[in-house]
Amino acid sequence: MDSAKRQMHKVTGSAWDVTAQVYERDLERDIGMLRRGEISLQAPELGYLNNLGSWCKRAVHLQCAGGTDTLSLWKLGAAEVVGVDISAQMIAVAELKSMALQAPARWHCCDVIDTPHELDGAADLVYTGKGALPWMMDIEAWASVVARLLRPGGRLYVYEGHPLDWVWDMEASTYQLSPHTGGYFSEQVAQDRGWPMTSDPIREHADRDRLHVHERQWTLGQIMNSLVAAGLRLARFEEHPDLFWNQFPNLPADLASRLPHTFSLLMHMP
Repeated sequence: MDSAKRQMHKVTGSAWDVTAQVYERDLERDIGMLRRGEISLQAPELGYLNNLGSWCKRAVHLQCAGGTDTLSLWKLGAAEVVGVDISAQMIAVAELKSMALQAPARWHCCDVIDTPHELDGAADLVYTGKGALPWMMDIEAWASVVARLLRPGGRLYVYEGHPLDWVWDMEASTYQLSPHTGGYFSEQVAQDRGWPMTSDPIREHADRDRLHVHERQWTLGQIMNSLVAAGLRLARFEEHPDLFWNQFPNLPADLASRLPHTFSLLMHMP
């Protein structure tokens, strides 16, 4: 990945360091939820991840943020979980959770592209999604990391926002093309589009004008083809009407349910 793309990752990571305050506020709530045996994963994910205890010795969560989803994989049966995130503050939140729960978890603060090579070939499961892939500026570099992490027979599971959602105006009360991101095949990099720039910690930050995030939407074809080129094989692809966050607050539920808003992608390493 070239230096310009790496720099965009770094700048975005600095904004997530500030946004981590939101996750810090929810620290005790999340610990309590996990301690009670509850999990943060959503309904479509459970059909792919509900039997981890029978096959998953190590799950690696790329772009793990505050670690609640990562630790949910442990609650679902993964013997060990590993989280990777570019934000040091997010990793600090994740560490506090795993310490409180005495969970078999390890955390690495780095760009996903620089995921430690000590993990190569060691993952039974690589998990990612729910707003992760748009922060990647090089989808082929990302796919190569997934491929080197998986052991032979290992699985990748992605539960991600559907790229079609990128084209819609988030404030509209019907499906209306966004004047900024209304092209499905656009390769533009969007700056400061919505969350986390609307979070309280960023809006109230003394250096607010110096904080930025960069994201772009990858088509379904780009995501799957990058993984196939890296050596993975498609096992299952599914589209869902479920929203993983309420990015369309003015869209009636009956309209929202007519189009996909998330997708599941399961791939295997031969």
